[in-house]
Amino acid sequence: MKLTTNCFTLIAAVWLPFSASAQTNAPETHINVAIIPVPRTGSITGRQALVLQRAKENPGNYDIEFIGDSITQGWESRGTNVWNKYYGKRKVINMGVSGDRTEHVLWRFEQGQLDGIKAKVAVVMIGTNNSGKNKDGTDTYTDGDILEGVTAVVQQIRVRQPGTKILLLGIFPRGKAFSPQRGRLLEVNQALAKLDDGKHIFYLDFGSQFIANDGSISKDIMPDALHPNEAGYIIWANAMEPKLKQLLRTGWF
Repeated sequence: MKLTTNCFTLIAAVWLPFSASAQTNAPETHINVAIIPVPRTGSITGRQALVLQRAKENPGNYDIEFIGDSITQGWESRGTNVWNKYYGKRKVINMGVSGDRTEHVLWRFEQGQLDGIKAKVAVVMIGTNNSGKNKDGTDTYTDGDILEGVTAVVQQIRVRQPGTKILLLGIFPRGKAFSPQRGRLLEVNQALAKLDDGKHIFYLDFGSQFIANDGSISKDIMPDALHPNEAGYIIWANAMEPKLKQLLRTGWF
């Protein structure tokens, strides 16, 4: 039996809508932007350029390099006195850039942030800026995205500075009280702890020292419930010092 033109028309009318619907309902491919290097824009490009230039103009051996966002950059302002006390007699370089996310740190690595630098220890804390909300209240990054972003930063340090020991810090708590965002960071930290191999990567989490008994963050430590003041940097330095001394004693691999 031969199919007529009308039969073909009928078949097309039934099939095409189904096919278009199937394509429309197909799941979208998720792209994790936390692992795709990208530069900063706006006024912060000055700081970004500064830390890149700082590394370029001062190559050589270091005891410690600090890698992170505004909390790390803050060693040069609110944490200056603490910095001078603990690190003034050590050779240390600060690579913190306010507002940085994991993808921005990865971009700086690509631009030579670690070139010519040989540090005994890299202190790394990054990821809190990846945990924020969009203006519409949605998350740009899943918890898994943040984990992959921080892991990528650690892996790049291992590749670019194979002799450097990495002291990976748990992301600090943030927010005046309990919140979903704070919970997200705790979950990410639990997974980050698994990166500790006892040889090249060492995980340290002292976030609980910033938290009061009722779960709040005191203004006496973090006035905006995110950035430490001098008292907060004292907590940071004291908590980190024993492990730093241990890692610095053993030198490079």
